[in-house]
Amino acid sequence: MFYAIRHFTRYRYSHLVWQSMMEVRMHPRSEGNQRCFVFQLSVNPRARIFGYTDAYGNLVHHFDLPAHHGQLTIISDALVNIDPQPSVPECADSEAWADLEQLVEKNDYWDMMTPSHFARSSPELEEFAKEIGANERNGRSPLAFLRNINSGVNRSFKYVQKSTSVNSPIEDALRSRQGVCQDFAHIMTALVRNAGIPCRYVSGYLYHKSENAHSSGDGATHAWVEALAPGIGWMGFDPTTDQLAGEMHIRTAIGRDYADVPPTMGVMKGKAGTQLQVRVRVTPSQAVLPPDEEFAADEEWSQFLEETEQSQLVDAQQQQQ
Repeated sequence: MFYAIRHFTRYRYSHLVWQSMMEVRMHPRSEGNQRCFVFQLSVNPRARIFGYTDAYGNLVHHFDLPAHHGQLTIISDALVNIDPQPSVPECADSEAWADLEQLVEKNDYWDMMTPSHFARSSPELEEFAKEIGANERNGRSPLAFLRNINSGVNRSFKYVQKSTSVNSPIEDALRSRQGVCQDFAHIMTALVRNAGIPCRYVSGYLYHKSENAHSSGDGATHAWVEALAPGIGWMGFDPTTDQLAGEMHIRTAIGRDYADVPPTMGVMKGKAGTQLQVRVRVTPSQAVLPPDEEFAADEEWSQFLEETEQSQLVDAQQQQQ
């Protein structure tokens, strides 16, 4: 399946700022059953864009705007093809735990097995693990164990847009029993790591069929996890939708948690209030969407975030260093 993806981001400042330096992680990865054939990044005001590959194989673009500016617009276009995933068995031998332990011993997975900034243990997480049976193997194979956690997280939390911010700890979602895809992914990541299974955070996009719209909401980035399964390798689980990651999941970046993979992150000089505007479109296609003015027409789709939510997102995506 081919997908055309357009990701629009705009920062508006209440006063002129200068010396904006930004990193962008919007380039879909090419590995496994996914291939990115076309990627184009445009910035306004215009800037020379550079790129590098980070420690996790993510393609990162970065640029510097030394001149004064009142707004910054970033638009990425990508054409991605995803082949069908091979079938995965419903369960596996419980002795596969030994195979997993040998696999971990032979390779270096420490960064995907230890606590990270957002995916870490806490009394609330330990209590929740007991609630869904994620604290004991109970004769289950690693694959069955992972499927059970995926379903357990999904049924225990309600997806509520804007119920948490990008900086919210998992305890907020664990107490309120609601959150967004980032919270679902962080909670599952922490549970899986506590069980001794390497697990990593995945950011990207989720295509929504009109007849099967998922609870994560259309027009947004998405997050899920990948766990190391013996005999299979890295395997994607989406606790927000209670599915295995498949042809509708488009991978952009992987890391220990969200802190490693924000779509935009940078700094700027100047004292100004910031309004952040984001829009994403994922469309089945065999060609990149032609340029148009739709994303520049605020009255058609734009809804600025509430002031408190703006400050939370700006703090995360445009941190002062």
